[in-house]
Amino acid sequence: MRIEEVADGVHLVRGSAVNWVLVVDGAAVTLIDGGYPGDADAVGASLAALGRGPGDVVAALVTHAHVDHVGGLAPLVARHGIPVLTGPVEARHARREFLEQAGPADVARNAWRPRVLAWAVHAARLGALREVALPTTSGVAHAAPLDLPGRPVPVATPGHTSGHTAYLLPGAGVLVSGDVLVTGHPTSRHHGPQRLPAFFDHARGSLAPLAGLDAGVLLPGHGPAWHGTPAEAVTQVSRREG
Repeated sequence: MRIEEVADGVHLVRGSAVNWVLVVDGAAVTLIDGGYPGDADAVGASLAALGRGPGDVVAALVTHAHVDHVGGLAPLVARHGIPVLTGPVEARHARREFLEQAGPADVARNAWRPRVLAWAVHAARLGALREVALPTTSGVAHAAPLDLPGRPVPVATPGHTSGHTAYLLPGAGVLVSGDVLVTGHPTSRHHGPQRLPAFFDHARGSLAPLAGLDAGVLLPGHGPAWHGTPAEAVTQVSRREG
């Protein structure tokens, strides 16, 4: 686990396979995503490293409800009653009213690809095959700042999942992009802004909702922080895919 403060009070936590974000304002914390089930202790340790604990988490925001982003949240939410918020469609996904997630059959069909099998074994060890739900998740409106540390603004970014939601932290100039736009992944040989391999996606959504956002740092669900504007990141992806 590595913790990097990318802006005042905004910390990217890089676990062994996935990232989460801690936004600290005084004693209060906004937690964005939470890793695999096997990352639950690491999420707690990341809070402790900043002198905080689960009781200081005002709310947990979810970019999308794949097991590698909500698995580590579930025990914290259950034990401490932390409110969970995301976009209205993704809230239903988090409650498991439906499921959009690559399963064992999808992985098996892509096991011939370099790096996929090694990633799958590591993910399984972190709890990728567990059933995880966040039944108390509430939906919030997009485009309106939330009254939480960092004043996060939910941004609808459907594609990776139907309700995928990024979060703009306007005061810090930071965009938390989840998995709609990443900067690396164990299954990819590329570094820098990119999309995940298509078999992870529910649909191939547009990156246009990100391009006009005012930020200078991108915090992805996978890979390191990237310094540059969302428009520059989207342009790099377009060139790579073009």
